[in-house]
Amino acid sequence: MESSKMNSSAFSFEKIVDTIIRLGVLAVLLMWCFDILKPFVLILVWAVVIAIAIYPVHVFFEKIFRGRKILAVIVLTLVMLSFIIIPSGLIIYSLYEGVNHFRDAFNNGEHLIPPPGGTTANWPVITKPIVEIWQLASDNLQDAVVKYSEQIKEYGAILLIALAGFSKGILSFIVSIIIAGVLLVYADSSEAVTKKIFGKLVGKNSENFAEITVLTIRNVVKGILGVAFIQAAMIGVGFFIAGVPFAGLWTILCLILAIVQIGVGPIAIPVVIYMFSVSDTTTAVILAIWIGITLVSDNVLKPILLGRNAPAPMLVIFLGAIGGFLYNGFIGLFLGAIILTIGYKLFMTWLETDN
Repeated sequence: MESSKMNSSAFSFEKIVDTIIRLGVLAVLLMWCFDILKPFVLILVWAVVIAIAIYPVHVFFEKIFRGRKILAVIVLTLVMLSFIIIPSGLIIYSLYEGVNHFRDAFNNGEHLIPPPGGTTANWPVITKPIVEIWQLASDNLQDAVVKYSEQIKEYGAILLIALAGFSKGILSFIVSIIIAGVLLVYADSSEAVTKKIFGKLVGKNSENFAEITVLTIRNVVKGILGVAFIQAAMIGVGFFIAGVPFAGLWTILCLILAIVQIGVGPIAIPVVIYMFSVSDTTTAVILAIWIGITLVSDNVLKPILLGRNAPAPMLVIFLGAIGGFLYNGFIGLFLGAIILTIGYKLFMTWLETDN
């Protein structure tokens, strides 16, 4: 009897040790795989998000090309790449020109912020404080730059690093779009694998969670990122055509503010005021009308692309975008809003699900 108990306990001990060793080897293998894929995790996740978001468009393209899936994917990928590469090239060129202009103005002792133009004398009396602040900033900034030139050079290096991060983010976008195209070619098998993963993670509610994830991604991409891209593109077109200095920089800032749900107004409105001072009246008025249309478009585009129900509270999207930007750089600005929104939706669905 006692020998039977000893054999049983020895067997249990060996089984426990065997299980621990297996789990240890599996943990090491998983960590090793993660370390190998770590540099590509953001790109791969963003590629999956893009593939899910544009799958309905892919189906439409496939119908146009009469079922030729690969041709549809190639054309769709090229279209998306053109939407990224062409505007990004213009923005980077604008930033390059702006930095050169800033450097030349500094070397020649010119005003870094141009003083108010002569037309400001005819502005209403209510705008007088704005003009005075503008004049003060123009005069004082010039003196401050001369006095703190060494510190500005130091922070200028930080700005260059930020611009390099923007370029890196654009490159990541391009690679993610290409990978997303590959995923669309194998969309059927990818869907089957996704369902199996959700089945292992959440069991009987796997289909519900998978559907919520897909729906959330498409809603955020269309209703939040899509509207932000459209508004930033409209702002950028207006700035470039009107000849706004540093148009690329203001466009990027407008894109960031649009994603975090603040809106493009805090950047666009001061630019319009500035153009009324330094530009001809016709150009300034046309730009003001275009900016007004852009600001109003938010109320039109979101109901069309998003529907009545927002994917998450504004605070969740705001924190996701800002946190993603601080943690993962430019690409995290987009991915953070999506990931945190997905987490929020899945958590709320889990709370409402009966065990």
